[in-house]
Amino acid sequence: MNTTIKLNENKTIPVPPVADLIGFSPVLIQSGEAVFQLETKNEHFNPMGTVHGGILCDLADAAMGVAYATLLNENESFTTIEMKINYLKPVWKSTLKAHAQVIKKGSSIGLIDCSIFDENDSLIAKASSTCMTLKGGKAQNR
Repeated sequence: MNTTIKLNENKTIPVPPVADLIGFSPVLIQSGEAVFQLETKNEHFNPMGTVHGGILCDLADAAMGVAYATLLNENESFTTIEMKINYLKPVWKSTLKAHAQVIKKGSSIGLIDCSIFDENDSLIAKASSTCMTLKGGKAQNR
């Protein structure tokens, strides 16, 4: 797997270690937008035999975070301050794609939207996130 994600011409970030743990990876990154993919396996399932909601949250959170990060300046970082997800249908073994788009990026707060689709392009979950841009000393080492 690639060890870095190219956000723009001047900035790369490391692939988050959680991507290896869960098994998702970026497939598209452009300004204000990111798509992450996950091939679900038995280890992603809850006791009822469907993909665990936390796995869907991790997938959406990664896509939304990278989409937001593409719009940041060189010495800025961010943190997620709120996330919401609606589960619309169960999913089993499938190739999932989380498509995230920045709806609004203000000087300090941004809103990001994410739709998760199964391999048949059926919407299985909808998520949103609010991120806060960190600048100066608050952005260091983050």
